[in-house]
Amino acid sequence: MRIVIAGGHGQIALRLERLLAGRGDEVAGIVRRPEQAGDLLAAGAEPVVADLESASVEDVARHLEGADAAVFAAGAGPGSGIERKDTVDRAAAGLFADAAEAAGVRRFVIVSSMGADREPPPGTDPVFAAYLCAKAAADDDVRARAGLDWTVLRPGRLTNDPGTGLVELSAGSTGHGEVSRDDVAAVLAAVLDEPGTAGRTLELIGGGTPVAEAVKAAAG
Repeated sequence: MRIVIAGGHGQIALRLERLLAGRGDEVAGIVRRPEQAGDLLAAGAEPVVADLESASVEDVARHLEGADAAVFAAGAGPGSGIERKDTVDRAAAGLFADAAEAAGVRRFVIVSSMGADREPPPGTDPVFAAYLCAKAAADDDVRARAGLDWTVLRPGRLTNDPGTGLVELSAGSTGHGEVSRDDVAAVLAAVLDEPGTAGRTLELIGGGTPVAEAVKAAAG
């Protein structure tokens, strides 16, 4: 497959690029800064420099031409304020979805967040609350598109612990929990291989089920 990943220099994206390139897929990662290109090349991915906060749909669609799948793994990141939660986590996701539709790429996977399905509880840090609201809006936008075979993946609290290959993945609620970025990347790779996960919103935490088994069950 040819897979284009938005937010190609993110921690999950770099892991996913290594996995996909390692199994023989052709991978391109969209990055904002040219100096990030070397890390993508080292991961086996083709770097594509484009700023999703300012690029046009047509510009991004050109990078998606001929792709079999698109993955939105971009985020404003820690240290960014409320405004960029909206311009990246919501608006850039919508732009990338517009571009996928324009390029005829139906398979679309978006990395969301656990908690995006409900109002942030009282007392939530305002920036984190804005992040959850932006993720929720992006998810709703993608799920409303008949032109996409979408999957929304909502991981729990992310860690840099080594992956175990064992997860809990559910179209319902997993409850709160942690999951390593390694395991999130492994689930994304497996989801891209499983058409039955299209049209599903999946919560993900660490667990006791092998990734391939968990994704197959979630598709059923």
